[in-house]
Amino acid sequence: MSAVADFLEGVGVDAAGRDLETVLASDDGALERSHDFIQWLFPLDAPSRAVATAPVLAGEDVARIRRSTAARAALARSSRRMLGFYERTGGWRAPHDHNHLRISRIIKSLRLLLGDAEADAFRTRIETLCEGDPISAETRRHWSRA
Repeated sequence: MSAVADFLEGVGVDAAGRDLETVLASDDGALERSHDFIQWLFPLDAPSRAVATAPVLAGEDVARIRRSTAARAALARSSRRMLGFYERTGGWRAPHDHNHLRISRIIKSLRLLLGDAEADAFRTRIETLCEGDPISAETRRHWSRA
């Protein structure tokens, strides 16, 4: 059993005991303050450098999530939720901000689990939102390679 796949399918909880609906219903302030939810909404096949207890996808997890209608729908909903967060907030539009790492994670996770079209659409929307903002060229390159 995969805890992160269960979480994305709506039948499990994250390491803090929250289910998917609870995380997605969090207000923008809670999303900004909390640093342990993004790894559950957008898991990767590599360890998180920020949260030691974050899930790490194994090959079986990736295959299960890719096959799961519920997990794929959760990833799409999570993507829309985070885009809404970035549309409504502006603190991340700075030369350096922890949200830049979150954005990289989201793009990588979407690419791994949903495909290039979804990842590229998210990245393009983020780039449009921060056009003209002082986000570093290095960060922007990182997003384009994610």
